[in-house]
Amino acid sequence: MQTKHLNMNRERLKELYEKYELEKDHFFKHQHYTIITRQGIDKIQAVERININYDVVKCEPNFAAVKATASNSNGLTIQTFGSAIKGADFKSGNTNTWYVLEMAEKRCMSRAVLKLTGFYELGIFGEDEAEDFKKSKTLNK
Repeated sequence: MQTKHLNMNRERLKELYEKYELEKDHFFKHQHYTIITRQGIDKIQAVERININYDVVKCEPNFAAVKATASNSNGLTIQTFGSAIKGADFKSGNTNTWYVLEMAEKRCMSRAVLKLTGFYELGIFGEDEAEDFKKSKTLNK
């Protein structure tokens, strides 16, 4: 039964891959997950004509939370959140940058696009969603 489920997921992912004209370099493996790059997400958003409105829930020097309301050309609308907290390391925060509001917005955008288009249900995450999801520099060599 699990093999059938995996094959259905692969078939659905292939359909999405072709629909949005994604390329191999838009994806990479990370431990237990498949990650899609910011460039891939931008391409999906453009093809699907996803409109996103953001509301700042909280913005402080070291923390930000953003709510996104996103809709696609088919009229489907979702809400999702993104947050970022600056820390000295990734045990005390989830980003090491000072632009926490922008990071929260990028995470929110990734989630909204991937949820609206069915990638999330297939276990595909955006590279902006966690610092841990960034593509290793050694993978680029």
